[in-house]
Formats: sequence, structure tokens, C-alpha cells
Amino acid sequence: MSLCVACNEAQPRSELSNITTTVAAVITAMTFSASGAAPTPLYHQYQESFGLTPFAITIIFASYVLSLLAALLTVGSLSDYIGRRPAILAALILNVVSMAIFMAADSAAALIAARALQGFATGLATATLGAAILDNDRSRGPVLNSITAFGGLTAGSLGAAILVTYAPDPSQFVYAVLLVLSAVEAFILWFMPETARLRAGALASLRPHISVPAQARDVLVRVTPVTIASWALGGFYFSLMPALVRVATGVSLPVIGGLVVSALTFSGAISVLSLRSVVPGRMLSDGIVALAVGVATTLIGVREQLLWLMLVGTVISGIGFGAAFSGTLRTVLPLAKADERAGLLAAFYVEGYLSFSLPAVLAGLAVPMVGLTVAAYAYGTAVIVMALASMLAVGFSRHR
Repeated sequence: MSLCVACNEAQPRSELSNITTTVAAVITAMTFSASGAAPTPLYHQYQESFGLTPFAITIIFASYVLSLLAALLTVGSLSDYIGRRPAILAALILNVVSMAIFMAADSAAALIAARALQGFATGLATATLGAAILDNDRSRGPVLNSITAFGGLTAGSLGAAILVTYAPDPSQFVYAVLLVLSAVEAFILWFMPETARLRAGALASLRPHISVPAQARDVLVRVTPVTIASWALGGFYFSLMPALVRVATGVSLPVIGGLVVSALTFSGAISVLSLRSVVPGRMLSDGIVALAVGVATTLIGVREQLLWLMLVGTVISGIGFGAAFSGTLRTVLPLAKADERAGLLAAFYVEGYLSFSLPAVLAGLAVPMVGLTVAAYAYGTAVIVMALASMLAVGFSRHR
């Protein structure tokens, strides 16, 4: 242990202040989320260029999510052992490589490889940057960590859609921008102060494991339906929604599809921020209602071929998504002891990311058989049913 401490102290100390490090870490976390959302507006171009089916698109999308999940379960706590700085720099290097693969991609296999590497980098970065933000700003850290994903997804989906619509050679330009951003952030964070104390056990920490404390299991089971509903809705938006906008409304501009997708995450971020002082139980129940109403409104917009109504429904759904996400965490996490929270969070994210990817893959598989619009109706109805089931479960738990 003394040798590790000596090595840590021998490293050149950063000149970055805590606030500068926090700002840089928040921006970097948003960049990773933006990188994850950036391919969404390009899927139509990939379909035309490589002859991809909707099922292939959802497989490409799922490779990102499942790889991210694998990273959370294996290297999520690695920075506790080797330090925040090397883990963050490793994640940024992997992200740069994935952007380069995207730029050179000429097939579905290359896109899957790029997405998988990107997902692993994002999983490592999500856990490490979140810890670094909390290390440097304990008072505002939880709120900052709540909005980085929503903010980054909004910037990535809308920003990439704008570039796809108006920039030259978007399949290169989008990733070039993100590559440069990641490189600049790596340079800046090279000088960040190290807040983790090096310790032994890095290899053992790579063993995948999750655990749910006994006192939290019952509540986690009751909120599972809304977790599945909200995350599954997000998965549909980031894989098939741009295509649905084209089919349902006839509007083919990529920026419009990106606007609808980003409306979900932007309203989710606003929801998390504006409702942070609301009692968790009320936030969760209101989020469930908003989610169901928003999805129903969006489906009516699809049926009537009204883009504005789809957008309104998406905003309402996003408010529900953000409220349900924050309300669920604030309901479940307090039930865990300090040394049980990481395992409980891992279980929650396993549930969430599986819901984010697998239903979208099934929808992509069904599209060639029933059509995108019918698949959207079935998907949305399933989300509403799951949300209502969660409302009943949460209401039952309050009256026990």
C-alpha cells in the first residue's frame, strides 16, 4: 500500500481547480452521452448506403447498450483502484478510436464494432466521471450527474441531426467533431487532480457482480414496470423514431427526426431539475401518469400524421421519463446502506439498459412483418400498460 501511495504522490500535481475539474468532467460526460446519440440521425443514410434493415439498425443500437452494460458491470469501479484520471483518459482514448472506426465504416459489421467500442468507453466513463464529479463537488454532484446524460443525449441527437441536414459529408463531419472534442478533453483532464487513493484489488474488481439488499427488493420489484416502460421508450426513440417520423408524416429532413428525439431527453432534463424538491413518491407517481399520457398523445399524432402532436406527446413523455427516473432512484437508493448502493445501482442499470435495448431489437425484428407504424402502436401500447401496472403496484405499496 505504501508503494502505491508513494507512486500516487510522485505524479505531477494538477493545476486545475476543483471547480474547473468539475466543469470539465461534466462537459466530458455530456460528450460521451452526445457521442452515443450522434449515430441516430445517420441511421437512414446507413440504411440507404449499406442496404440495412430496421432489424439491423436495432442490432447496431443494441451492441452499444449491451457493451455499455458490460463495462458498468466490470470496469465500473476500476477507478477506485487505479485512480480517476487514468480511467477517464482510457475511456476518452477508446472513444476517439470508436469515432475513427465510424468515419471509416463501410458495412454493418464495422458499425457494430464502432458502437460496441463506444458503448464500453461510455460505460467506463459514466461510472468514473460520475465519481469524479462527486469527489470535486459533493453538494451539487448528485444533480449534475442527473442531468449530464439527458443534456448530452439532447445535444448529440439534435446537434448531429443539424449537421446531417446541413453540413457537408455528415457521416465524416459528425464524428470528426466528437473526435476533436474528446481529444481536447483528454488534454485538459490530463491535468486534473487525482481524488482516488490507489489501492490493491483492481483485477478482482473486474469480476461482474450485482446485488440487491434484502430491504430494497420489494420496492425495486414494484417500480420495475415503470423502469422497463420508460427505458424501453427511450430505446425506441434512439433506434426507430427518426424513421417513424418519416413514415408517419412524410417529413424527410433529418433535423426534424432529431428534434423529436431530442425533445424526449431535453424535457427529461428539465423535469429532473424542476422537480428535484418534490417528494420522491409524488414525483414517481406523477411521472408514471405523464409517461402514459405522453405516449398515448404521440400515438394519436402518428395516427393523424400530425408532427406537432407527436412533438407534444414526446415532450410529455420526456417529462414522465425524467420524473420516473429520478423518482425511482430517490425511492430505492435510500433503502440501501452506504456499502450496498453500488450493487443496487448496478442492478437498476442492468434492468434499465436491458429494457433500453431488447424491446427495440424485437420491434426492429417485427417491422418487416407488420410495418413500422403498426410496430409503433404495439410498442407504445406495451409502454402504457407497463406504466399503468407500475401505478397500481406503487399505489398498492402505499396502502399496505
